[in-house]
Amino acid sequence: MDDTERTANELAERLEEWAGALLDVEADATGLDFAAVVADREPEDATEERAISLAQRAIDLRDERDDLRTFIERRAPEVAPNLAEMAGAVLAARLISLAGGLESLAKMPSGTVQVLGAEDALFAHLRGHAPSPKHGVIFTHEFVNGTPLEDRGSASRALAGKLSIAARIDHYSGDRRASVHEDLRERMATIRARADETTEGDDE
Repeated sequence: MDDTERTANELAERLEEWAGALLDVEADATGLDFAAVVADREPEDATEERAISLAQRAIDLRDERDDLRTFIERRAPEVAPNLAEMAGAVLAARLISLAGGLESLAKMPSGTVQVLGAEDALFAHLRGHAPSPKHGVIFTHEFVNGTPLEDRGSASRALAGKLSIAARIDHYSGDRRASVHEDLRERMATIRARADETTEGDDE
């Protein structure tokens, strides 16, 4: 799904660069919106025909992305019920894909789960050129991106730890465990309460 979306966006950007001056398209249409407008046109010459063909390919990929998202949202809770509930179906699928499968994800230490998707930043850190990344794709989870910057490291570790447990439960038993979800909510409440106390102290 991510590859499909990335390719669709890249095609739309190239189309806009190439055909933006050639075709009379409303000024506020950009990216895939621009491609959608172009795809609905009737070509007046061979050049416009090629532009419209490219636009239609971008829109087809966008539609494929949407179909894949619908499939993932339906399928992920069946394959990994705890992980899908905790992370959301799309993030759960991304983690499983990055790990190379649910079994591989279940066997990973939580520290590795925490930085999945941030491999470039991790390698830069290991070479001494950047700080250690605090999170990878789990940044898209509200428990991370909704936490103040100074506490995101703690939030990322807490979330990654519970995601690891959820993946193990899903792989080895497949049973839904309410306790692991409640434990995460309580841990996040503690982290955010601490952040709120720090903010209040700074305001005094």
